[in-house]
Amino acid sequence: MFLPHPHFWLALIVVASILLMLIRAWKIPEACWIAAGVVLLLLFRLEPLSGVAHAAAKGTDVYLFLIGMMLLSELSAVHGVFDWLSSAAVRHARGSTSLLFFLVYGAGTLVTIFMSNDATAVVLTPAILAAVRKARLEPLPYLFVCAFIANAASFVLPISNPANLVVFHKEMPALGEWLLRFGLPSFLSIVTTFFVLRWLFRRNLRAPITVQMDENHFLRDHGKLMLAGLGATAAVLLVASALNWDLGLPTCLTALAVTVIISAISRNNPLPLFREISWSTLALVAGLFIMVDAVERTGAMRATQDWLARVIAMPVTAGAMLAGFAVGVANNLVNNLPLGLIAGSTLQATHGKGLIASSVLIGVDLGPNLSITGSLATILWLIALRKEKLEVGFWSFLKIGAIVMPVALFCSLLGAIFTHIFFGYR
Repeated sequence: MFLPHPHFWLALIVVASILLMLIRAWKIPEACWIAAGVVLLLLFRLEPLSGVAHAAAKGTDVYLFLIGMMLLSELSAVHGVFDWLSSAAVRHARGSTSLLFFLVYGAGTLVTIFMSNDATAVVLTPAILAAVRKARLEPLPYLFVCAFIANAASFVLPISNPANLVVFHKEMPALGEWLLRFGLPSFLSIVTTFFVLRWLFRRNLRAPITVQMDENHFLRDHGKLMLAGLGATAAVLLVASALNWDLGLPTCLTALAVTVIISAISRNNPLPLFREISWSTLALVAGLFIMVDAVERTGAMRATQDWLARVIAMPVTAGAMLAGFAVGVANNLVNNLPLGLIAGSTLQATHGKGLIASSVLIGVDLGPNLSITGSLATILWLIALRKEKLEVGFWSFLKIGAIVMPVALFCSLLGAIFTHIFFGYR
C-alpha cells in the first residue's frame, strides 16, 4: 500500500493548523489550533521533542518584547492613559467628525510607533470605541483607523512591531541605519493610508458631532507618572536599538521596573496585571516558531531561497516591487508572523540585504492591511472587538484593504527605492 511521505503529513498538519487558526473554526481560540498542530507533530514523530524546545527558544526575544509591551499596555489602561487619550481626541474635535478622524489616526500612530502595533490593537481600540459611542457616532470608521494604522506605522522604529524582530533577528540594523532605510517609506505609508481611508469614509465623516461630551477624563497623578514611564521605556528602547542590542530583554526589564515603581506609589497589587497578559498569544507565537522550524527541517525553504535569489538578480526597482508585493500578499495567506519567520530565514540563507531586505520587511509589516488574516495585531484587534460585541467580517475588511494596502505598499516601496538610490545603504 502506498503511504504518503512524512513530509506530506507534516505540511498537511502545519497548513491545516494555520488555516483553522486564521478562520477561528468553531470559535475555538486561535492558540488552541496551533497547540493542537504542535501536539500532532510530536505524536506522529514528525518533529522531535528536542527540536520543539530548540525552535521555541528561538522566539525568546519576541516573547520578552510582547510581555513587556502587554504589561505596559495593561498598566496604562488601569491608570487611564488610553481613556484620557481617546476622550481628549473627542473633545478637541470640536464637533467635527473629520477632525476626530484625524486625531484618532494621530493617536494610533503615536501608540504604534512607541508601544507597538499590538498595543494599538488591544488597548487603544476599546478606548476609542468607548469614546465614539459616548459621542453617538458610527464607530467603524474610527475602529478601522486603529486596525490600519497598527500596520501602516509599524516599521517607523524596530520596536513598532514584533515582526521586525522576527525578520531581522540577529541582523537588526542599528537605529540610525533603520531610520535612514525606513524613514521615508514609513512616512509615505502613514500619509497614504490616511488619505485613502479618509476618502473611503468621506460620507461617514460629513455629519457633525451633535452630542456634547460632558465627561472629561483628566490624567491624574498616577496616570501622569505612567505617561512618564512610557516615555522612559521609549528612551531605553531607542538607546538599545541605537546600540544594536536585542530589544526583548530591555523591553521586559523596563516594563517590570515601571510596573513595580508605579504599583508601589499607587499602592496597588501588580499581580492582577500579570493575569491580564495574553499568555495564549505567547503560546500561539511559540507554536508558530515550532511549525516554521519543522518546515525548515524538510528543506522546503530551498524553494523560497531560490525565488529570492532570482529576485535579487533582477533590476533594482523591479526586484524590490516584486519582493514587497509578493510578501505583502502572502502575509494574508499564512499570517505575518510565520511569514516573517520564513522571510527572516530566507534572507539569512541567501544573504539578502539592502533594498531587498527593506522591501521584504515593508511587505511583512504593511501587507497585512489587505485582510483580517494578515497580522497578529489585526487578529488581536478582532478579539478586542468581539469582547465589545462587535463583529467585522472578512469581506467587510477586504473591501477596504484591497484599496488601502496596494496604494500604500506601492508608495512605501517607492520611498525605499528612492532612499536606496540616493543614500546607497547596504
